[in-house]
Amino acid sequence: MLAQQDEYKTIANPAAIESLLNAMIESGGVSLCMASPGASAEPIVLMEQHAGEALVMDLSSVDYLLARLQEGEAFYLYAQAQNKIVRTPLLSLTETRRSGGRFLCCSDYPATVDVLQRRESFRAELRLGMAVTATLFGVQGNTAVGELRDISQEGCQLELPLTASGVLAETDGPYKLALSFPDGTYFEGHCIVRHQKIDPERHLLRVGFEFSRLTAEQERQVWYFVCEIERETARYKQENTDERQPSPLFEQSNKRSNLERVGRRDIKHYATPMARRLVKVAAYLDAQLLLLQQGSDIDARRLSRNADRVLALHEEDREALLFASRCMSLEPMLVRHNIAVAVHLLDLVGANMPREIRKAIVASGLIHDLGKALVPQVIFRAPSFEATHRQAMIEHVTLLLDRLQHCQWLSVSVVQAVIGGINERLDGSGYPGGLSGEDINELAKASAVVDVVEAMRRDRPDRPAKTTQQIYRHLLNHPHQFDVRWVKRYIEHFKGLPVGSLVRFTSEQLAWVTRLDEAGMPSEVWLTQQVEPPMRDTLGNLVRGDVRERLGKPAQEIAVSA
Repeated sequence: MLAQQDEYKTIANPAAIESLLNAMIESGGVSLCMASPGASAEPIVLMEQHAGEALVMDLSSVDYLLARLQEGEAFYLYAQAQNKIVRTPLLSLTETRRSGGRFLCCSDYPATVDVLQRRESFRAELRLGMAVTATLFGVQGNTAVGELRDISQEGCQLELPLTASGVLAETDGPYKLALSFPDGTYFEGHCIVRHQKIDPERHLLRVGFEFSRLTAEQERQVWYFVCEIERETARYKQENTDERQPSPLFEQSNKRSNLERVGRRDIKHYATPMARRLVKVAAYLDAQLLLLQQGSDIDARRLSRNADRVLALHEEDREALLFASRCMSLEPMLVRHNIAVAVHLLDLVGANMPREIRKAIVASGLIHDLGKALVPQVIFRAPSFEATHRQAMIEHVTLLLDRLQHCQWLSVSVVQAVIGGINERLDGSGYPGGLSGEDINELAKASAVVDVVEAMRRDRPDRPAKTTQQIYRHLLNHPHQFDVRWVKRYIEHFKGLPVGSLVRFTSEQLAWVTRLDEAGMPSEVWLTQQVEPPMRDTLGNLVRGDVRERLGKPAQEIAVSA
């Protein structure tokens, strides 16, 4: 809800203007609104300010407005900062340039800003112990569960696990939001994403929402929540010595919630100790994925740290790590795929290589597909894959390579082979370079085989997951695309029933293969009763050594999108 003009106060003090603009930059929740009547506010990123000279913005999210803006059409910026609504006067663009798929633009610097501090815009912040569960419902039936951090008449801020990025990528909104208070009060409404901010260290995502289409009764409920949260917060302030009655909304706030705290993955559900350690790598990729979407480059330090972590886990127990890469079903598909490619490519080609090369291979595998977060997400939801979709998706490789400028420790040749060459094909039908035959690096040929195996092991909108034998047949039947030498090396290395296969034995018992003997037969398996990805509560007893004597021969592999 936008305030009327006469409710604003104009600020002309340069230091105050700079402070407010800094708060807008730090919050990440800035909207751009065209000056034309009836224009709606659109989320953008205010990147930096040069006091008295210019504002720098990332307008990639509103590229459809660039033509009008470049022609000189005026706009203003709008945000909440320092518990105020802040609005600039009308601005116009002075410069536009494209960098790594982003549109970076400059505008003139505002001589004044208008601020509004009304009761209606006050954000009531929840303190520790005031747990309000928030559930966000995606359009495809997926949900993300987190906690309410603050609320106002206009919107709210949620603290979500990084895995919520999958739900947030489904649509531009509006989303259905449900709030559950400790006393059982339940509220439902619709909201639109206004900004996102990542805390990579705590593995949290803070998302600001603007309420949408609230009825008069829903607005009354929200105002009641604001007042009660403020009242409950006042009880915690040290300067309050009077005995305040608790808010009825939080009468049960001292009881432990059944939900785990968001941002701290509930690792007890992951199948094995190695999988629970691999979760840290998944958390890094979740955070990096969202940082890329917000305009950041690949974090060289964290990438290095997590590549070292994978190397250490592999050196400790390679088969345990191979199986752990199949136990990441709670993670987004893109994260699961990247981890599996990194682990299996290292295991296939890493023997006898210098450590710095193995580290570069792991690092490149971990991020090789993250550029897909930078292309229009509608192409992944389209019912059919058309030529225009392919062209848009091809850009994901270049977009990611452009974000590696700070990763100077990475081997350029390894990056070009794994990230740049993993999608090339021997017949020239691949991308981004359309390379063919001997023009494709050997590591790129090996990477292509690993990538396709991992992709085909998982469900896609146009086909279900495939068994290992079906995947091997596909690769061998396409020698014009995949190097047969590397296909055969892959089969010889990982065997016909690789670690991570779900097998039905002649005894009719289902089990996950976790180790193989020298002949490539299962020597250790986890029993299960369910055709589902391996989780701690779906695994039964561990059978070692005498697998064939106890379970019989492997009779059939079951395809599971793990």
